Amino acid sequence: MGLPTAVVVGVGVEQGVGGAVCRRFAAEGYHVLAAGHTAAKIGQVVDTIRAAGGSAQAVVTDTTSEADVQTLFDLAMAPGAGREPADLVVFNAGNNQVIDFRTLTAAQFESFWRVGCFGGFLVGREAARRLAPLGRGTVIFTGASGSLRGKPGFAHFAAAKAGLRMLSQSMAREFGPLGLHVAHVVIDGGINGARLRSVMPKMVEQRGDDGLLDVDAIADTYWQLHRQPRTAWAQEIDLRPYKESF
Repeated sequence: MGLPTAVVVGVGVEQGVGGAVCRRFAAEGYHVLAAGHTAAKIGQVVDTIRAAGGSAQAVVTDTTSEADVQTLFDLAMAPGAGREPADLVVFNAGNNQVIDFRTLTAAQFESFWRVGCFGGFLVGREAARRLAPLGRGTVIFTGASGSLRGKPGFAHFAAAKAGLRMLSQSMAREFGPLGLHVAHVVIDGGINGARLRSVMPKMVEQRGDDGLLDVDAIADTYWQLHRQPRTAWAQEIDLRPYKESF
């Protein structure tokens, strides 16, 4: 038996959810395919994993491109000597921005939907095509507060995330009986990662470490979901700091 393979789509900066999930699975002995839009960012994640003795490969991928996603899964199912075909797929791609609904353009709305929902469809469909016939595997979608409720200035984001949530539910009901575990993780709160620290440093300082979601703690949950016995699968789980109101 070779190394098991994990595919993480939507990897950005090292101190983000995608990077943390890559590190977590690599630490458990997985060969990790870190797929993202920016070569420098995913390359840094891979370098860190390799420096710690793990196995990883950077794959530049546009998650809204059907051809790119298919190429990624071709590699995932034939990852090379000493490695097993993928049994874990994480869709973590997404973007967020506050935009007044009155100034939101059609192009902006479509762009958020294509990354946050359409990309999930492409990755989820390819995962189902490749893994369901094998009767095993886990597909995890990263959700957000917007998966459950729309807030002022976030109509475009919430529409994409809510659509992704419904996609995960439909997949779970269709492919769960075939042995494919499909889960959706609602990350309900600010993430203590590089992006938030850069964009909203004052908020990070005010909330403190316990007021934000730790990226490595999130990654632990993804690992636990993947390891759940099939007699007690979770389809959806929500994560938030203990200080977060909901």
